[in-house]
Amino acid sequence: MAKVPAAAVAAGGLIGGYGVARWTRKRQLGGVVLAVAGATAAQQWRQQAGGRAATALTVAYVAGFAGSHPLAKKVGAWPAVFGVAGAVALASWAVADRRG
Repeated sequence: MAKVPAAAVAAGGLIGGYGVARWTRKRQLGGVVLAVAGATAAQQWRQQAGGRAATALTVAYVAGFAGSHPLAKKVGAWPAVFGVAGAVALASWAVADRRG
């Protein structure tokens, strides 16, 4: 079975977390998706690039989630989510995935 790249897991967590929260109207459920994907990606980052890189990428993941809220007021919700998901995925690929 092929391993899903951490970049895809992280981006999927940000996009999926927002989608679940929006479509179910249960923010907590979206938070669960966000947290599970973030923890999974962090574990992969640690294995692929080490603890410091995993910490930095986890901070980027959380910052992307938090930053999407004010960004959404300027560009809209979905564009903001896709933008931060893309940025986190690019950082993940650059720091961890391209090595593995």
